[in-house]
Amino acid sequence: MGISAVDIEQRAIRRAPRFHPAWTIVAVAALALVAAGSFATIAGLITEPLVETKGWSRTGIGAAVAVNMVLYGVVGPFAAAMMDRYGIRRVTSYALLALIASSVLTAIWTPSVFWFVLWFGFAIGVGTGSITTVFAATVANRWFYRKIGLATGLLTAAGVFGQFAMLPLLSVLLERADWRAPVLACGAVATAALLGVLLFLRESPAAIGAVRYGANPDTEPADTDRRVNPFARTITALLRASHDTRFWVLASMFALCGATTNGLMWSHFTPAAHDHGMAATAASGLLAIIGVANILGTVSAGWLTDRIEPRLLLAVFFLGRGVSLALLPILFTSGWSPDLVVFAVAFGVLDVATVPPTLTLCRHYFGADSALTFGWISVFHQLGAGAMALTGGLIRDLNGSYTPLWITAALACLTAAALGTTGSRIR
Repeated sequence: MGISAVDIEQRAIRRAPRFHPAWTIVAVAALALVAAGSFATIAGLITEPLVETKGWSRTGIGAAVAVNMVLYGVVGPFAAAMMDRYGIRRVTSYALLALIASSVLTAIWTPSVFWFVLWFGFAIGVGTGSITTVFAATVANRWFYRKIGLATGLLTAAGVFGQFAMLPLLSVLLERADWRAPVLACGAVATAALLGVLLFLRESPAAIGAVRYGANPDTEPADTDRRVNPFARTITALLRASHDTRFWVLASMFALCGATTNGLMWSHFTPAAHDHGMAATAASGLLAIIGVANILGTVSAGWLTDRIEPRLLLAVFFLGRGVSLALLPILFTSGWSPDLVVFAVAFGVLDVATVPPTLTLCRHYFGADSALTFGWISVFHQLGAGAMALTGGLIRDLNGSYTPLWITAALACLTAAALGTTGSRIR
């Protein structure tokens, strides 16, 4: 009786060590994502202190945040290609060094908005842009054959944890010192992540004599040394995708997604709460709830994407997000309330839930170029985020209220939900 391929794979799994080194790599990469994520939401926390202590306008601060968010997206696909060409460890280390240096310069040398745009907008934008969901996808693809969805979900959750769950601690530092303290604290987290990367991060399973988690050692292909120019490879992926209408549908949806999440909540939730008399610590606590709910939403969305048409999931997620944002102006109070907690949980579950179905559609539509194509789609995500960060500041300066911003965001979600119903089915 012959041995089937399933039998061979099961034997390989049984021969594998109980603890696979891929999980160590996930832990190290997760710490880097937490560090990068901590910089992503700090702008909303320090906006009011910068306005009060330095006399800068919200529009000027919003310009720095917009530059930061755009670079956060634009750098991603190029960083992914550079990781293939020059190594994950090297690119990630340089990115973390940029974050450490920029946090120090932001804290000690920002005599004008121009320097804030330079340090916080450009330098931190490049650093965080190198450590995003594209980085998470690169690590997961390189180290996992089985449970790749779980690995991607864990890494995505780590970035979300850094974005929101650290805010209460950072807000306490802000209250006890000034706006420089949370900025330097983010730099300290990046320092810890850099040490972890230098000590434990490895390029691939083959570098330590292993194979991807769940792969059959007898059939696992050897590593290929990519000698392709990373810039050319990234641009080629964009040119190929740009001829496909489905790329533009996903890009448009993700632009609206970024506008109604990163560009909105990262930059304007805390200042809007301040307008209603809410302390920064209370607002940060609500954002932390959003971050914790993000983890549940991301993992659940990944599980649902394996079972339900991804386009339908995207439409439902955007519709739910739009309803929650439309209700937010009437929910704001000077402190925590049950309604605001329910909003935080609901918005958090729907926030990053769009990532797994979008990744699945990319893999189905674009095959081998899916990671780089998703990187370009993420660029549009951050273009939308940057536009909303700047627009929100303008609306607040001109109108004196954030209410029109929440209504605009709700309408953007309805538009994205409509786009989610277009395209070809994958099941």
